[in-house]
Amino acid sequence: MYASPFQPRRAAATAGLYRQVGVQTGVESATPHRLVAMLYDGLLEALARARGALQTGQVEIKCRAMTQAIRIVEEGLLPSLDTKAGGEVATNLRDLYRYVSLRLTQANLRNDETIIVECVGLIEPVREAWAAIGPQAGAEQPQAQKVSA
Repeated sequence: MYASPFQPRRAAATAGLYRQVGVQTGVESATPHRLVAMLYDGLLEALARARGALQTGQVEIKCRAMTQAIRIVEEGLLPSLDTKAGGEVATNLRDLYRYVSLRLTQANLRNDETIIVECVGLIEPVREAWAAIGPQAGAEQPQAQKVSA
């Protein structure tokens, strides 16, 4: 049986934060599992926007997208972890999220696309694994969605 590293009450309690960081579609009716999937989608979408803006020299757009990505990690993903129930998996995710948040801050300050690529490479496998456990968590199989900015 699967033990979730996320605490459903925490994920549900932070639904307002999900809306604030740009993940708006279906928050009220989403399962806790789906809410986390939406955060991953929003994070990856924000990073894609940041990379595009960085490549085209649109500093303001890059800064907004990076700020959104950092907020998704710090205000959405991190608070939804339950390190007591989730054990080592939750602890490892916490450490990963903290690292990603630090690196995204550095990427934003340095205008360093390679750091953004690094963070995408760290988050994508976690997002894929999260999608794969959907049926075990009693949730629908999440699919990538367009996220409004």
